[in-house]
Amino acid sequence: MSNKISLKNKIVLITGASSGIGYACAERFAQAGAKLLLCARRIERLEKLAEELINKYKVAIHYFQLDVTKEAEITTQINALPAEWRVIDILVNNAGLARGLNNFQEGSTQDWNEMIDTNLKGLLFVTRQVLPGMVARNAGHIINIGSVAGHEIYPKGNVYCATKHAVKALTQGLRMDLLGTNLRVTSIDPGMVHTEFSLVRFKGDQTLAENPYKGLKPLTAEDIADAIIYSASCPPHVNISEMLIMPTAQAAATLVHRE
Repeated sequence: MSNKISLKNKIVLITGASSGIGYACAERFAQAGAKLLLCARRIERLEKLAEELINKYKVAIHYFQLDVTKEAEITTQINALPAEWRVIDILVNNAGLARGLNNFQEGSTQDWNEMIDTNLKGLLFVTRQVLPGMVARNAGHIINIGSVAGHEIYPKGNVYCATKHAVKALTQGLRMDLLGTNLRVTSIDPGMVHTEFSLVRFKGDQTLAENPYKGLKPLTAEDIADAIIYSASCPPHVNISEMLIMPTAQAAATLVHRE
């Protein structure tokens, strides 16, 4: 592809960078020579990741602890960024989770709140802090991690699917509000990816968590990170609006071929 954007020295903010897709993104952007702003709740994991990537790729990294469900914390942390880290070129809204797999009438309101606060409000709050600077500079790229659950509903996925449908709607709304600027907005929507996602959904139950991946080769976090790097590297006039990525063995949210 002609006129690809170089990611070298671009400042990339990745939420939920301590594991899974966020972790893989950090590695891929580091390989490309970007400067990394990494945040997550688990600071000790970020510390280890930063150390690894600095040693391996000699890149600049600034990391900080952040819970995206806490609006005041986001405001404080973004405002407290050192001057050389304030011009954020790319925001990867990766922090997200699923909790439980229940019929609606048996659902936990605590689980619902956690999903809405993380998947939806977290994305809103972080973007609200970062976007005005991008608009002022007339440059930037927002990359949201959606899901196949933002395209179709599956049984017992009620509230999780609702939050991912909201991410899809917000991504489209952002693109409309930013029309006429040079900003780009992308949604990367994975199907089945083998990360800690399932372990979080089933609250640490390893057996339940591994069941969805049995008998097939799911996507890896690196597969999704590659798609994100591709979207970020496209020439300035190319916007990957949304990309739905599934394992070959998955045809729909609940339609999976197992060996």
